[in-house]
Amino acid sequence: MIAVVVGAGPGMGLALAQRFGSEGFTVALIARRQDALAQYVTELAQAGITAVGFTADSGSESSLREAFAQIRANLGDPDVLLFNASINPSGRPDALPVQDAVEAFTIGAVGALIAAQEVLPAMRQRDAGSLLFTGGGLALKPWPPSTALGMAKAALRNLVASLAADLADTNIHVATVIINGLVGKPGFEPVVIADRFWALHQQPQGEFVAEVIHP
Repeated sequence: MIAVVVGAGPGMGLALAQRFGSEGFTVALIARRQDALAQYVTELAQAGITAVGFTADSGSESSLREAFAQIRANLGDPDVLLFNASINPSGRPDALPVQDAVEAFTIGAVGALIAAQEVLPAMRQRDAGSLLFTGGGLALKPWPPSTALGMAKAALRNLVASLAADLADTNIHVATVIINGLVGKPGFEPVVIADRFWALHQQPQGEFVAEVIHP
């Protein structure tokens, strides 16, 4: 079994890798920095989890698609997609640089679309799989200083809803965990939130939920 974490980092990304890896998944980690990936792979290995790092930029279509091609060539077709990539450039609507908004949207929403496109053909063929996305409370209640991230998370939420509707007659589960608070605060520890992802993956067909809000 193979789980791909897009946007591997020291918080949610690593927690997701640990949670699914502890259940027997081989974990493919996608991030921009090779040195960080090497550190995560070592840390996971110490916990008995097999992980492999793949360098890619979620804001670059060619880079992200190449990473998935490498994953398929080296590990096989993913069973689970865990999309966690985002950036949060500061800026209120009246002063937010347009390029910052475009970059946040490209990484956090378009990157999610690309990742889904990369794993769906094999999942459709075997009629099984999970596509799980890290959402944000800004999609529900905007906060002006984080307008760019809010736009990206709102777009991501819409994409997940579209994917879930499109795959409703399959055994492919599409869902988002909307983190309605600050990761790391009490009740919002990454390991706690990662459990919500695992619970979604465990849901049987006929009981799929496309969105949960944490807490």
